[in-house]
Amino acid sequence: MFQYHTLPVTPFQQNCSLVWCDETHEAAVIDPGGELQRIRDEVSKRGLTLKAIWLTHAHIDHAGGTGQLAREDGLPIIGPHPGDQFWIDGLPQQSAHFGFPPAELFKPDRWLADGDTVRIGHCQLEVRHCPGHTPGHVVFHSKEGQRCFVGDVLFAGSIGRTDFPGGDYDTLIASITQRLWPMGDDTVFIPGHGPESSFGRERRSNPYVGGT
Repeated sequence: MFQYHTLPVTPFQQNCSLVWCDETHEAAVIDPGGELQRIRDEVSKRGLTLKAIWLTHAHIDHAGGTGQLAREDGLPIIGPHPGDQFWIDGLPQQSAHFGFPPAELFKPDRWLADGDTVRIGHCQLEVRHCPGHTPGHVVFHSKEGQRCFVGDVLFAGSIGRTDFPGGDYDTLIASITQRLWPMGDDTVFIPGHGPESSFGRERRSNPYVGGT
């Protein structure tokens, strides 16, 4: 059975999530933006074995701790989509610009594309490419758990910014309406910042995509 726990990290309070299979206790960490010891402590407290890093996109608050964690813990980096290569290349500049600790450059062990799947233990999640916030943004959908980890595509009552390099408003709206909504109104999503919500609630009340 699929399980997860979300802990906000970095000064941006980015929702880093641990996902795991409760049969094997194997886990992946989604978007380890920083505060790596806190992440490791949570893994240890829950008796999990961390097996992989999954990235939704490569902005500093989501990917800043990735290179160090992968190197120190021997973990493969899975994702995002190749469209975010330029954001990975620019991590040192992102660190300096936003006042983050220096970020190590890294090369994903596996790039992701729309329709791919990722596995942890006996649990499988589907990958959807959802550009607009960044060109290479992906989300991770657990049909079994009716959960979707959407990074900065969609928030409770809002949507991701599109004013960064490579962002595009119309593309983001299309990602939400064409890729996220078909997952079903009952699907709960874990955004990159702030509280969880459901796709149904956002379809009804979100001022940017309500009624779409």
